[in-house]
Amino acid sequence: MHPYIANTPEDIQDMLKAIGLESVDQLFDDIPKDIKLSRELDLPKSKSELEVSSYLKRLADKNCSMSELTSFLGAGAYDHYIPSIVNHVISRSEFYTSYTPYQPEISQGTLQYIFEFQTLIANLTGMDLANASLYDGGTAVVEAALMAAAYSRKDEIIISKSVKPDARKILHTYAHVQDLKVIEVDVKDGVTDMEALDGLVNDNTAAVIVQNPNFFGIIEDLEAIGEIAHKGKKTTFIASVDPISLGILKKPGDMNVDVVVGEGQSLGIPVSFGGPYLGFMAVKKDYVRKIPGRIVGQTEDLDGKRSFVLTLTAREQHIRREKATSNICSNQGLNSLAATVYMVTMGKEGLREVALQSTKKAHYAYEQLIKSGKFKPAFDKPFFKEFALTSDIAPEKINEELRKENIIGGYDLGIEYPQMKNSILYAVTEKRTKEEIDKLTSVMEGI
Repeated sequence: MHPYIANTPEDIQDMLKAIGLESVDQLFDDIPKDIKLSRELDLPKSKSELEVSSYLKRLADKNCSMSELTSFLGAGAYDHYIPSIVNHVISRSEFYTSYTPYQPEISQGTLQYIFEFQTLIANLTGMDLANASLYDGGTAVVEAALMAAAYSRKDEIIISKSVKPDARKILHTYAHVQDLKVIEVDVKDGVTDMEALDGLVNDNTAAVIVQNPNFFGIIEDLEAIGEIAHKGKKTTFIASVDPISLGILKKPGDMNVDVVVGEGQSLGIPVSFGGPYLGFMAVKKDYVRKIPGRIVGQTEDLDGKRSFVLTLTAREQHIRREKATSNICSNQGLNSLAATVYMVTMGKEGLREVALQSTKKAHYAYEQLIKSGKFKPAFDKPFFKEFALTSDIAPEKINEELRKENIIGGYDLGIEYPQMKNSILYAVTEKRTKEEIDKLTSVMEGI
């Protein structure tokens, strides 16, 4: 909320007159009346600035940060360690005030870190190239699907139900207005039902989308899925991945994947009450002319010095709207810089160590929690840093008791998967200690 608005009633009337309106309400005439609030807001008529700021502070103080609580909640946003150098770099004013390179060639600093981000993502995923970045992991999935449809000129998208629910919801929303048909493949034993997928892929399939590790934390068989996907003519195989997992898992580019997308939050970006985050996309060179967003390239200036240029851009503000492949308005610059600094700081060995520690600690937590038999595995499959458990106790009861001990519990899978009632998804990162995991086990055993 802005602390002070300087417009007087006279100022407001002058502005309304200039645009030919009689009241502020007319600015919202396009909003259907049945969804408008038909009464005044339930607020006091007036309070002093001090009273308002004190009240809002009391409300804000009800929030608790990860520094106060121990989190075992994942489901797409993870409490990984962030080296202090990340915040030091992104807090510099020349970075946090730069939005996007509208005059690219004079924005050499911005172009350089975008170039480095692209290079790192391409190397991490094993793909030919990556774009500047996307809004978040969910919209990255959608942009990949739209790109696949444009590439193949087909209108059928197949997506596994093991892909995170919010990404699937965003896809359905976009597909509706793009006249695309979305088909969801069922899950069998925690992974994509291969037999069902095989029966769905045909020559009208534009894309097959899976997540690895999937929403349940389980490792999918990308090579086998890729073989099925490529049975379709010009069908694009899209994999949504956790970038941290690539510290120990085989690169998607080595498993016949055409397009790799994902959420970059785990690369040095705090959970932040839900964002903002950044999505990434890396592709085979066949898709270079269809990829959304921007691609920054490296060249030399007149003096022979290393310099950077906006090589390709697909957004409507740079080219004619009808030629644009996407309406992405930002490359999430500050977040892609944070991810770049994180990846450079960690390096190959550091990223591998984060992935290994997360995996080992997750498996330790899993073994401790199922030891007594009170909590049982929802699936018997290899997993990375997340796992699902089921019991006779309602998830809200478990999480309520954990919260009393300053522990954030797992994600209630029954919310999005009704067949998984009383199942909870737990995430364990390298930040969790043995003492924290043992405390989680002790509290849950006592419920």
